[in-house]
Amino acid sequence: MDFFTVEFWLALLNIVFIDLILAGDNAIVIGMAARNLPQHQQKKAVLWGTAGAIGIRIIATVVVVQLLDLPWLHLAGGILLLWIAYKLLVQQEDSHNIKAGNTLWQSVQTIIIADAAMGIDNVIAVAGASHGNTLLVILGLLISVPVIVWGSTLFIKLINKFTWIVYIGSGVLAYTAAKMITHEKAFEDFFKDNPAIYWSFLAVIIVLVIALGLFTNTRTKQAVQEKSSESL
Repeated sequence: MDFFTVEFWLALLNIVFIDLILAGDNAIVIGMAARNLPQHQQKKAVLWGTAGAIGIRIIATVVVVQLLDLPWLHLAGGILLLWIAYKLLVQQEDSHNIKAGNTLWQSVQTIIIADAAMGIDNVIAVAGASHGNTLLVILGLLISVPVIVWGSTLFIKLINKFTWIVYIGSGVLAYTAAKMITHEKAFEDFFKDNPAIYWSFLAVIIVLVIALGLFTNTRTKQAVQEKSSESL
């Protein structure tokens, strides 16, 4: 993939968007980990914690990119990413039980460990979207992680106000997952030789994931409304 092609920049934009849509909780984690520190140390904790998180994300994603050359891992990664795309639409609010650090190093350590634990889905998605291009992985993370740290509070507010953003994000993940599946060596030639089937497969996967998410959310809302009406 050439640095000067439209394909490269579209893939980079896709990676940055995936990073943003999957990492909405990261700013909350960072804020909670550093909340007990004096104000002048909070910025240092965020800076060093973010630097460590970027380093771990890059290494982990590059490793996953290399592993995708193994048979059937594109298929497994694609199926897992489909689950992540669905989970993004139906995930429930949970309490972020993040222990605040009392020292700068404790806070930095907490940020890095929490980010590594929460970033597994992100690593898989970015690895699939990069199509084996390490430069795309590194550039995408260098662009998106600072944005997540300093701008994700605004991004979270946007998602809460405009819920359709989450559905677009889920659609992008479903698209990336479907492409990963079509790149599996056992199916790759079939999809290359049949472009109509290839594009139909991508479209069906995206529609199915979004429709399933909508269906689940509708059922959940109905159940909540019925429960609240019974308690009155």
